[in-house]
Amino acid sequence: MPLLVMKFGGTSVADLGKIRAAAGHVKREVDAGNQCAVVVSAMAGHTNQLVDWTQEAGALHDAREYDAVVSSGEQVTAGLLAITLQGMDVPARSWQGWQIPIRTNEAHGIARIAKIQSEDMKAGLSREEVAVVAGFQGIGPDDRITTLGRGGSDTTAVALAAALGADRCDIYTDVDGIYTADPRLVPRAHRLDKISYEEMLEMASLGAKVLQTRSVELAMRHSVRLQVRSAFEPPDACSAAHNGPWDGPGTLVCDEEEIVEQSVVSGIAYAKDEAKVTLLKVADKPGVAAGVFGPLAEANINVDMIVQNVSDDGRYTDLTFTVQDSDLDRAMAVLEKAKKKINYMEARGSTDIAKVSVIGVGMRSHAGVAAQMFGALAEKGINIEAISTSEIKISILIDAAYTELAVRTLHSLYGLDGK
Repeated sequence: MPLLVMKFGGTSVADLGKIRAAAGHVKREVDAGNQCAVVVSAMAGHTNQLVDWTQEAGALHDAREYDAVVSSGEQVTAGLLAITLQGMDVPARSWQGWQIPIRTNEAHGIARIAKIQSEDMKAGLSREEVAVVAGFQGIGPDDRITTLGRGGSDTTAVALAAALGADRCDIYTDVDGIYTADPRLVPRAHRLDKISYEEMLEMASLGAKVLQTRSVELAMRHSVRLQVRSAFEPPDACSAAHNGPWDGPGTLVCDEEEIVEQSVVSGIAYAKDEAKVTLLKVADKPGVAAGVFGPLAEANINVDMIVQNVSDDGRYTDLTFTVQDSDLDRAMAVLEKAKKKINYMEARGSTDIAKVSVIGVGMRSHAGVAAQMFGALAEKGINIEAISTSEIKISILIDAAYTELAVRTLHSLYGLDGK
């Protein structure tokens, strides 16, 4: 029997009505002859409430107790979905992370999965019993509950699919697939039938919020085929899963070799949660970069784009880089503390910027993609403040006020409109 892992996010199980709809999707797959393991998130908003309660109970709370509290939302959803399936005459049972068990490291709140011991679950699946798994959670070396970080249910689903040798992992969410751009910003954006792991990884890390970055990395490492599809389509209107040539609903995230006709550019992503930091008149000498970025790394502040401008006489350099906007105040404080060691004249920070990215594996074999991009933006009067590239991505930093114009311009430039 084909084995599917199905994952339902918080908006897809937000209330009992949506849980019944999710159960309908599961029953459709079971009736089609598939074995099913289902991973669920907490009901939408529930985890936020639990986090608020832990912070109210104690600002400097024990991370182990924090995990015990915030993991409980998934336990509720798993039990409710199992009960609902049983009411539909579908054999089902709920599984918590510690029952499987999903073994993790000791990093409470941001744990990473080390091993999944799935023998007992496989036995249940072989009896045609649906396994309903509480996502986001595992068990650490000290036998305490751990959580995988926000959005961790995606990671649970992909890791479970890899451990079970599933034919595919279906991610049910509030959108019907991966689009060439944000449809709210670009009305002519269209849904992609397929996208490669590498492209999806870039899109997830550059602003597309459909899939968690860690889950895409895991899927690529273990060759787990992902399908992103809508939880809000009526179950009776959806086709059951299959493993033949792809003509299914949603977007398939797969190996590049599965995509016959690969576009030069697959999508345009943007992010407005970036902040820019500029250090003026830094002495240009060996070790200056380490002096700037070392303290930031020690403070767990991730740095993204970096631009350096050296003065004509070679004595000084202006250094510009980006961080998450939520880290800006901490970054400025770290740099102020290290000012004497770094020896800069002034530090400036701003949040009125946006990062716009062009993504496509076709860039590997096509020249001129960047030149087209820069020319089109220049015609629109959009100034580029920083540039970052990889083999399949070009990212630029611009004034936030021009985000919509830039995304729409690039979407049209690369022939993505209205396909």
